[in-house]
Amino acid sequence: MLRHRLGAALARAASWRRAIATIVLACLVLAAGPFSRAGFAASADDCILDNCADKAAPAPDNAAPSAPSGSLRPAPMGRGASADFDFYVLALSWSPGFCRTPAGARAQGQCAPGANLGFVVHGLWPQYEHGYPQDCPFGAASPSRIALQSAAGLYPSEGLARHEWRKHGVCAGKSPTDYFNDVRRAREAIAIPPPFQNAKGDQTWTAIDIERAFLAANGRLRPGMIGVACSRGVLQEVRVCLSKDLRDFHACPEVSRRHCPIGQIAVPPAL
Repeated sequence: MLRHRLGAALARAASWRRAIATIVLACLVLAAGPFSRAGFAASADDCILDNCADKAAPAPDNAAPSAPSGSLRPAPMGRGASADFDFYVLALSWSPGFCRTPAGARAQGQCAPGANLGFVVHGLWPQYEHGYPQDCPFGAASPSRIALQSAAGLYPSEGLARHEWRKHGVCAGKSPTDYFNDVRRAREAIAIPPPFQNAKGDQTWTAIDIERAFLAANGRLRPGMIGVACSRGVLQEVRVCLSKDLRDFHACPEVSRRHCPIGQIAVPPAL
């Protein structure tokens, strides 16, 4: 009889415990509020601290474009505001190489026999760290005669000086005269290596050796501040990056990428 009563008491206690547990669970559910299976799965996928590293969002579609193949200049970054840029690129065209291109056939003064031109100014270009400005608001639609006089002897033709002002100079945020004065300052800051002065015979170089020659001739110029451009294995241009105030050189990875073939390139003599 005693055993029977003890067993019944234990059974009632177990039943009470299950009931209490059920009530507690129900209270917890009501306190937490309703949730869906989808919501629970999402919370289970939440990442913690550095475990999120492999869940990084993809790069935005409007990320800065990379340099197009075959060009030392990266893609433009859209409409720019005058004086809104980071540094300058001084483009020095190797005139004998340019004169071998279809465009050279139209540059009669620059490419005429006896012109005896080596490196000439192609342009001084305002540049962003990624890309470059274009379609800047005009300060002057065309440079004046006085402004063009300040550009005399810099470009191989007056037509190129006008073109460079319209395309690049207006983005510098200066008057045409001041811009051309800056072009002259930039050109005078660059020493041309001796092998390219009064070059009379055919030469062959590698792009890296051309860079090294300019580094040796310009003491503060460093690798990563200069680029060499070729066309069909012939030297076309050397491009040097300068600070916005033209007081020093400037690192420019996008410009300094080599766009010449590996090995020897032709450096034709002056005409």
